[in-house]
Amino acid sequence: MPTNIPMPQMGESIFEGTITKWLKKEGDFVKRDEDLFEISTDKVDTAIPSPVSGTLSKIMFPVGSKVPINTVVAVVDESGAAAPAPAAKPEVQKPAPAPAPAPAPRVPVTVGAPDNGGGDKRVFSSPLVRRIARQEGVDLGQIQGTGWKGRITKTDILSHLGKGEGAPAPAPVPAPAPVPVAAAPVVPAPTVVMPPVAAPAGNVRVVPMTSMRAAIADNMTLSKRTSAHVTTFFEVDMSKVVQLREQEKENYETAYGTKLTYTHFFAMAAVQVLKEFPLFNASVDGRNIVYKADINLGIAVSIPEGLIVPNVKHAEEKSFLGLARAVNDLAERARAKKLKIDDMQGGTFTVTNPGNYGGLFATPIIKQPEVAILGIGGIQKRPVVINDAIAIRSMAYIDLSFDHRVIDGVDAERFMARLKEILQTWSIPIK
Repeated sequence: MPTNIPMPQMGESIFEGTITKWLKKEGDFVKRDEDLFEISTDKVDTAIPSPVSGTLSKIMFPVGSKVPINTVVAVVDESGAAAPAPAAKPEVQKPAPAPAPAPAPRVPVTVGAPDNGGGDKRVFSSPLVRRIARQEGVDLGQIQGTGWKGRITKTDILSHLGKGEGAPAPAPVPAPAPVPVAAAPVVPAPTVVMPPVAAPAGNVRVVPMTSMRAAIADNMTLSKRTSAHVTTFFEVDMSKVVQLREQEKENYETAYGTKLTYTHFFAMAAVQVLKEFPLFNASVDGRNIVYKADINLGIAVSIPEGLIVPNVKHAEEKSFLGLARAVNDLAERARAKKLKIDDMQGGTFTVTNPGNYGGLFATPIIKQPEVAILGIGGIQKRPVVINDAIAIRSMAYIDLSFDHRVIDGVDAERFMARLKEILQTWSIPIK
């Protein structure tokens, strides 16, 4: 039985990968979970394992090819015999074991299913398109894609929504010359790319966005369009944490093999509060709230190409030391482009720390489909009033952007008050 091997998605903002090396050649036998080929994206360089055992019957793209996600790059024959070569032009469609006696009826595609999922009608679309379809209740099987090999693009689904399908047709005006009713205009998606204008005057340089920057732009715009963003700010006395870190940081790396940073304290405090406030570790699916039992803590990491958010799986099960090691490992592998698929998927809550660069506070944008993101400002010594006396303390602003569709302001304030309490009265062992 032939099995298609697709180009995997290495993160929500990744839409293509470059094949850098084939580890097997046509006719070779490959075991399940054995590395089959290597890919590179703007964020990750990694090897992709085979999901089945069998003979590599066909390689669809040579080394150096940039391939859209979910596009078939190889075929593995599970029977062990080489499958007949497909047509000269590689097709994305899954080869059928036997021809159907008659055309199968159109089967609606479940929104959110993988592009190469089951069903007689196979729809190819990006995660962005599927997300819009879920939010708007659109059956992707009813849309004719205009993209590569029939792929449904963002323009296709927005045009479909702009046509107002399903709305009752306007009643005709009983007059010899009826006044036509204007159709609902097609509303294009907001975009950061400005329409072409006259050549700019002066000494300028025009540079196209990288694929990563364009993906970030699309995701940030989509998030603002999806979630009802509200941000709340708290000021926290970090003196106890600062004192503890100053005491331990020099010996921490020697004793435990990992650095001790303020991010670790904020991450551990966030995990503790998420256990108490599970609504912040959730997502929205239509009119449903999906509560996540696992806390997969996203840590924003700055790399030369932009910002990337890998996540620590099962952070709720880790000690302070275990979480610190996991956070440091993700950051190091992100900068070295050594992240794996699992590192980039399944995040439930994100912590971003722009305070490392001196920023005092910000209004971070929620990473979809999460419902909140915690921002950390820089820690600075400044005068504060304590018991009617002026004292010098290490202070920081923390900010929480939350989705007001499901989180009320009072819940956000309670979340932040508890986070502040943990940070100001730190009692969690760090060893």
